[in-house]
Amino acid sequence: MKLSVHDIAGKEVESIEVDDAVFGIAPNAPVVHQALVATLANRRVGTATTKTRGEVAGSTRKIRKQKGTGASRQGGIRAPQHRHGGIVHGPRPRSYAKDLPKRMRRLAIRSVLSAKAADGSLRVVQSLPNTTPSTKAMAGVLRALGFERSVLVVTGQPDGVVKASAGNLQKVSLLPAACLNVADMLASQGLLMTVEAVRGAEALWGGERAKKRVVKAEA
Repeated sequence: MKLSVHDIAGKEVESIEVDDAVFGIAPNAPVVHQALVATLANRRVGTATTKTRGEVAGSTRKIRKQKGTGASRQGGIRAPQHRHGGIVHGPRPRSYAKDLPKRMRRLAIRSVLSAKAADGSLRVVQSLPNTTPSTKAMAGVLRALGFERSVLVVTGQPDGVVKASAGNLQKVSLLPAACLNVADMLASQGLLMTVEAVRGAEALWGGERAKKRVVKAEA
């Protein structure tokens, strides 16, 4: 399939042939859902913790004798029912990590890219201004390309100038092609990719023909 390529003024300047295996498949919604759940779970730190009665400060001496006082039976002051006592069944440090087969991860990314290309929320630009950081210039590029809501900008390689330009723009996030993931793509309404990022995505998740085309272009 072919994708239109725009300049920073929003004008269509050419079209490029892209790999159907990356940008033209039928999206697999169940796999996308599993990849999203796994990605969000892997981002959880899992460091929430509470202290049990054996970890809080306080004496272990029995408060009063067991019988004969007419009062309730009590143990140490560190018991859960007392103020500043231990927590029962509270959170403890744990890992929320979920593993997903490599083929499913690749299929999920290709599915989201294909869905973005099909519904018109994907735009391809020749390159982005990367000489000096300029929030105004980046905002102008996004406005010219028709992005009015949240957008994920994808570059071929990590770009400090582009990152600085987009850093102060609300609802604009930036990723290199190698770090593209389902959660960030679904969190943004639009997807802006440079031609270099498109070729990088083909090299990572495309078929053999796309990989050969990328190698040939680099040579």
